[in-house]
Amino acid sequence: MKIKKIQRSDCEINLALETFGDMWSLLIVRDIVYYGKKTYGEFLESKEGIATNILANRLAHLEQKGILVKNPCKEDKRKEIYTLTERGLGLIAVLLEIARWSVQHDPACTASHAWLDVLSGDKEEIDKKVRSLVQNGGSIFVGDGRLV
Repeated sequence: MKIKKIQRSDCEINLALETFGDMWSLLIVRDIVYYGKKTYGEFLESKEGIATNILANRLAHLEQKGILVKNPCKEDKRKEIYTLTERGLGLIAVLLEIARWSVQHDPACTASHAWLDVLSGDKEEIDKKVRSLVQNGGSIFVGDGRLV
């Protein structure tokens, strides 16, 4: 799948948004970081209800931009496993800052008290802890090594 490259400007905000700025791209990264999702089918099950064609496009785009890498699943060769690259791991701090912003400014936010406690801690320390967790195959809310 070839993705068109249209750069609207060389502004740093524009360049970042062209890489990961749509809702679906950040939700895919969120699913990896928060819930440990790794396969197309797992991403498709997310409660936001992404369409199959959009999911395929976003995964290809994130892979092309160096945010994700795709490898065959060792247990089931029919599946592919998506993981964050070093560049993708850099988005963890962005996601956590968006979460902090939402907690402060969106009355519809219903984050758990445990997660709010984590978010209110030392930003740099928490960002490093989450990054390490994800690098080692874990996630914030799911699995043995989960943070919350």
